[in-house]
Amino acid sequence: MVFKLFLLFTAVPLLELAILIRVGQEIGAVYTISIVVITGAAGAWLARAQGVGVLRRIRESIKVGEPPSSELVDGAFILVGGALLLTPGLITDAAGFFCLVPATRRVIQRWLVQKVMRRFEQSTVTVRAHAVWSESNPAPKEDAPRKIN
Repeated sequence: MVFKLFLLFTAVPLLELAILIRVGQEIGAVYTISIVVITGAAGAWLARAQGVGVLRRIRESIKVGEPPSSELVDGAFILVGGALLLTPGLITDAAGFFCLVPATRRVIQRWLVQKVMRRFEQSTVTVRAHAVWSESNPAPKEDAPRKIN
């Protein structure tokens, strides 16, 4: 996991930099910087518009007594998409727009849910908890992990 984070925070910015330099050589620095600024502004506007819509849907779900689970997932994607669009670079801009556009967001959500479900089906989930023991709440006799089916 640490290695993946290392790659994410080093390889992606280096790749973004290389692409921006190459695009700048092809179309010029002013146009390249303009693209970065315009996508950042468009991303902020789109994230705000999508976020307001999700907040409205969350309120409606709560009002009728339903849990707003899909709306919260949408909100998380919108948050990530907005952050990616505010990050300078063309790869992160594309990923951010994919997270913000509802049609592509649904495709990514389905893929992610399938991946998470496969992980749950293929592996054992370990839950660790911290508890404070007292005279009225003694520690259990065994301290071995328990498998939950």
